[in-house]
Amino acid sequence: MSGWEKYIRKVEPYTPGEQPNLAGMIKLNTNECPYPPTPRVKKALEQLTERSEELRLYPDFAAKPLVESLAAYYKLEPEQVFVGVGSDDVLSVAFQTFFNSEKPILFPDITYSFYDVWAEMYRIPYQRIALDEEFRICREDYDRENGGIVIANPNAPTSIAEGTDFIEDILHNNPDSVVIVDEAYIDFGAVSALPLIKKYDNLLVVQTFSKSRAMAGMRIGYAMGNKTLIKAMNHVKYSVNSYTMNAPSILCGVCAVEDDAYFKDCCQKVIATREWTRKELAALGFTCLDSSANFLFASHQTIPAESIFKLLREKNIFVRYFKKPRIDNYLRITIGTDSHMKILMNALSQIVGNR
Repeated sequence: MSGWEKYIRKVEPYTPGEQPNLAGMIKLNTNECPYPPTPRVKKALEQLTERSEELRLYPDFAAKPLVESLAAYYKLEPEQVFVGVGSDDVLSVAFQTFFNSEKPILFPDITYSFYDVWAEMYRIPYQRIALDEEFRICREDYDRENGGIVIANPNAPTSIAEGTDFIEDILHNNPDSVVIVDEAYIDFGAVSALPLIKKYDNLLVVQTFSKSRAMAGMRIGYAMGNKTLIKAMNHVKYSVNSYTMNAPSILCGVCAVEDDAYFKDCCQKVIATREWTRKELAALGFTCLDSSANFLFASHQTIPAESIFKLLREKNIFVRYFKKPRIDNYLRITIGTDSHMKILMNALSQIVGNR
């Protein structure tokens, strides 16, 4: 090993879902929205092309128009809102800002797999707390000394949501720790912990435009909490890169927030298709966990998940398979359009029928 190699920071990186680009494929593996963003986004982009000379200028470093739009939507003050380049960026900044104790941070053993990557990257001690046999979070397990807590609600990849009473119990029992509630999938049937920020100054709620607002390609995420938390996050952000949010994303993000009717209609369509898909999967011998997300976590009673994953892939239908302990017989299936899901069901019927 060369002398300089020993100083390289070595981490096991996060592995995102496969991003194929094949004609006619059905892509149900990365939890993207199956519908386009609000038409207002398209109109804004068309107007932007007419003003392309403006792109020579730096964007608003504070993303003020988007921050103010989100604050108005959620009935908060702008000082209570932080925006970043996707919720991954927001969470990364939060980890750097709040988790500086020698005590370990706590999060479930089966959850969003970026949490332990950030902990390793930033040299944060951590403990993964086992979910129970039904893949539920055991609240009592978080009543221990810690340097912070991260809960994805609904959880991923399990799709299960906990109620606000559950979150409040964790907050109440951990007043000296920042508790991050990652609500990437909150709009598909769960209840947000956001109202609790009025009562608990240690709560940070994180959401994203990537799922319910159909803007994964724009990379917009945001956090909401008390002014002290948000100010601290901004200080860290500005110490790394002041201009993280680009001008088109700020513009289009405001348009997405303003079209509330379109946003809610898309969510309801995804929910309806999810429930139809759940019934169809049950008829084929699958069991799904209770989902409050835009995906289902499904296991077949006789056919291994990995086999189904590979057979679907041969048909250019992509779902997510995790070769990990306890969940290696489950598939995470993103909810697509009605036509996408019918194609999936036809393919699964063939696979099941051939066994």
